[in-house]
Amino acid sequence: MKTLSHSLALVAALLGSTKAGLRFPCSTLTTQRLDPAAQPGSLPSAHLHMIVGGNSFNATMEGDVGARATCTTCQMAEDFSNYWVAHMYFRDPKNGSYTRVMPSPVQPLLGGSNGAKGGLTVYYTQFDLNKDNLKQQPIKAFPPGFRMTVGAPTVTDKPHAGLSYQCMTGGNRGALVSDFPKTKCTGGIFTTHHFPPCWDGKNLDSPNHQTHMYNTVNSEYFNNAPACPSTHPVRVPQVTFEITWDTQKFASLWDSAKDGNPFVWSFGGSNGAGTHADYMFGWKGDSLQKAMDKSECFYDGCGSIKKQAMSEANKCTVKDFVKEDIDGWQKFMPGMGPSSMKAKKPFTA
Repeated sequence: MKTLSHSLALVAALLGSTKAGLRFPCSTLTTQRLDPAAQPGSLPSAHLHMIVGGNSFNATMEGDVGARATCTTCQMAEDFSNYWVAHMYFRDPKNGSYTRVMPSPVQPLLGGSNGAKGGLTVYYTQFDLNKDNLKQQPIKAFPPGFRMTVGAPTVTDKPHAGLSYQCMTGGNRGALVSDFPKTKCTGGIFTTHHFPPCWDGKNLDSPNHQTHMYNTVNSEYFNNAPACPSTHPVRVPQVTFEITWDTQKFASLWDSAKDGNPFVWSFGGSNGAGTHADYMFGWKGDSLQKAMDKSECFYDGCGSIKKQAMSEANKCTVKDFVKEDIDGWQKFMPGMGPSSMKAKKPFTA
């Protein structure tokens, strides 16, 4: 599949005929300044994240987090992983104040995803959306305790291939770009994060949360990534997040001709190159491996994964660990003000 359609209706038709990999919605679990991958133990972390997945999420996560979780906001009921991204904000060009841009509920393109609250769409692909190629490219599921990140807030030039933006017009996706769209998007801003597909087979993490992986993704959309190098020989599922941010609510507050881009990430980045995402594996037992071993499956759980109604998934919550006001209009984004806490105290349950 060389490209994704710019029309969600056509995407639905295409996905209905393909049969390789998993695709499912996850509602928002919580929105807090927590980051157990990049800043384990920090309470709060440096900037705000939107988090989905299992309820074992907290500031410090080690070992088999899936075994400790008791519920998940994801449709796949055996997926207690956590997925998180920096939160998007709108900066008012008139007075410089900030307010959160909310994620739109995942579109119910395929059966059973109706009712998601905010959140994101997750993909696990074996090869691409058309085929699995399991005989030539077997897939090894992640082990308990595994985590990784993609992208970095320090990037300022251009993000790695697979980290992208699209300007939604109604239900249609615009051209894929590497920065915030420069015009108003009536259907919201659509963001995509493709994770690296090659693992060293030894380390569950690395100091920068990326060098235990090797990113051979060299194109956009859902093409198969090139072969893994000898240093990182283990082919893992190609994990991808998709989110639609509801930017239309702010259309009357800015002028695209004179104000420039008013959207920023919660780490203070108005340059879209700094977009990044985090993943922490938490599938129960061997459920993900069974799915990745299943040929010609798509979305249905690959014949082995139990699904839950999103109304049930939406009941899953975690407590507010940070206890800070993140709603409404604010002079500074959380963690970005002059009086923000510089030294983070260790997390205690």
